[in-house]
Amino acid sequence: MPESAVLPLEVVDGQALDKKYRSILRPGELVADADGVTRRLPRFFYEVPSWEAAMDIRLAPHFRLAEFIGVDVREAEPMRIFPRYVPCGVSLLAAQLELFRQNVGTYVHITANGSYRSPAHALGTIISPHNWATAADIYRIGDDFLNKRPTLQRYAKIARELLPTCWIRPIGSEPGEADDHLHIDIGYATLVPREAAGEDEDTELLPSAQQAVTAGAETEEE
Repeated sequence: MPESAVLPLEVVDGQALDKKYRSILRPGELVADADGVTRRLPRFFYEVPSWEAAMDIRLAPHFRLAEFIGVDVREAEPMRIFPRYVPCGVSLLAAQLELFRQNVGTYVHITANGSYRSPAHALGTIISPHNWATAADIYRIGDDFLNKRPTLQRYAKIARELLPTCWIRPIGSEPGEADDHLHIDIGYATLVPREAAGEDEDTELLPSAQQAVTAGAETEEE
């Protein structure tokens, strides 16, 4: 399997994993989110060999991979032991949080179960960007615990102004709101690294894509 050109992690095609992982990750499957909108789950994952590796690898200057995969017993057992698999989109989330971290000028703490959750997670009865590793629930920033409305409002305002492409969960105690953490997500984004495997050979290409493949083959022959 290829190793990421930047991260010291192998990029794997979830559809090529053993059945016990495929049944949990459901790579490439179509699912419905909380609004009934059809989404496609991620297909490509980083393979994380150990907790030590997760602690050593930085997705951004101030964020280690381990911060995005911290879970408890509510996660499916194969996702609590190593190797673990996390959607490649986690690196997109880390880039956004790095901008936020640099702006607030202090540590940003993600809750346990607060970033990547597999579709089999006990909190995953409702499909959400957490299943794409593109969401983070932040419970503390520096010395500030985010369990009081004024504090939450202050940091939510910063996030909205700094990260206009991100969605910030409304503050409150009603369904769809949060009153003890700051939720930031970049939607149902997927990332396919350049070194990832291609689609199946029998996948039908659009005419323009077929022309590009043919042209590339002719160039190689020359």
